[in-house]
Amino acid sequence: MPNTIFSSEGALLFIMVATVALGFWLQRFKAFKTLGPALTVIVMGIVMSNLRIVPTSSATYDAISSYCVPLSVSICLLSLDLKQMRKLSKEPVIALASAVFSVCVAALVFGVLFAGKIDEGWKVAGMFVGTYTGGSSNLTAIAVGLEASKTTIASANAADYVVGIPTLILMFAAPALYKNSKRLKKLWPYEMSEPELLGDGDHEELMASKEWSIQEIAWLLAIGFGTVWAATGISSVVFGEGFRSAGRILLITTFSIILAQVPAIRKLRGNFDLGLFVALLFLVTIGFAVDLQQFFGSTFYITLFCFCVIACSILLHLLITRLLKVRFEYVLLSIVGCISDGPTAALIASSAQWKTLINIGLLMGVLAGALGNYVGIGVAYAIRALIGA
Repeated sequence: MPNTIFSSEGALLFIMVATVALGFWLQRFKAFKTLGPALTVIVMGIVMSNLRIVPTSSATYDAISSYCVPLSVSICLLSLDLKQMRKLSKEPVIALASAVFSVCVAALVFGVLFAGKIDEGWKVAGMFVGTYTGGSSNLTAIAVGLEASKTTIASANAADYVVGIPTLILMFAAPALYKNSKRLKKLWPYEMSEPELLGDGDHEELMASKEWSIQEIAWLLAIGFGTVWAATGISSVVFGEGFRSAGRILLITTFSIILAQVPAIRKLRGNFDLGLFVALLFLVTIGFAVDLQQFFGSTFYITLFCFCVIACSILLHLLITRLLKVRFEYVLLSIVGCISDGPTAALIASSAQWKTLINIGLLMGVLAGALGNYVGIGVAYAIRALIGA
């Protein structure tokens, strides 16, 4: 594109990777850590394209986009051990199922109501189901599966930040609020005892240094690219034009979960970090493609939609789990595991000194993330059928 400072393929690749690197580096500062790496790189991309440093569209972006998201989905799922589900007792399973169900119902209802006010409203609903049943990586994967526009993806990410961050802050404060409130304990009289929460005092250290080898990274990339290639080939034969992209994401999810049950593959280290890096490359191109005037015009209703989904899903989830007498700790961790991810749920358990629940919170988030692509795409197509889009 003319009238931009950089437009060559080499320059654009450099800027994309450098933006991701800078996005990670900025996480050491509180303001950017609050934003998170995903929104940080999107914002930097928006600034650069609207200042005409880089073009808003390029064949380089298209090439990166076509591989980054499916590759990220595959790599991130390669550590999922379905046998770990046996560690979950009845209560956390009920809590997790209730959380996923509540998000689906809320998104379905408000997706129909907001469909006429939001461009690609049925796709946005599926994206929010994905992000609130396993984190923002699901939002991106479902967006690509549903072939959402880049402006829609950026607006949905912004809305998720505006509504999701205050919600997450409240979740971090919830253990202390509950512990010190007689009214909350009277309203929700089901909780674990201190000995049950502390256990024997041994628990895994969070946020420790991570190690992996170049061989493990090479295998992760090889398996990821192979899975994407196989799923792409099968989806082009099995699925029709209207469902081919979504079917491809579902096949990648399914094949990756199956491969992760092989111990040698599951034990490969570095998959979450590598998957995040690859996903952020795609999100940089999302930022590059955003026209600010169009972006701000579409963000209000998407943010309102997002608020309705998250507020009503949490209320429905609380109603269900209260009626079923699920203990407070499992209810909170199921919400966090769905809204954010497993590591964040584990971090809340750790900061609250719920030592026996650290691994449970991590597992709940991982399982929610695996479900997110299926239910998100399912809800999106259900809304599409209901509104006749």
